[in-house]
Amino acid sequence: MTIGAWLAARVPAPPEALRARLEAQLGDALSDDAREAPSRFLAAGERLAATLLASGSTSRDSALDLLAADALVTYAFEAASEAPADLATRASEAMVRIAALGAIAPAA
Repeated sequence: MTIGAWLAARVPAPPEALRARLEAQLGDALSDDAREAPSRFLAAGERLAATLLASGSTSRDSALDLLAADALVTYAFEAASEAPADLATRASEAMVRIAALGAIAPAA
């Protein structure tokens, strides 16, 4: 199963606009094996959040992107829950990576 197929199988399905944004952020990773979903979703969410923070785009105008970043991280953990033995390690690593985003200063 690919990451794209894994995403398409989510119930409930994300709203169309959010699904399209998730797919845009995942890009070529959609064709990767679903076993890579936790790391691919987390990386995409991290990149999107970093972009939003760097540009200072945290207002209502950026709502879809903010929701997409949140959904990407949420799906990373949903996918990771399919391999519970690795979940604690993944959670610790994700927490460190996400916390590091706080150091990103908005563009002047």
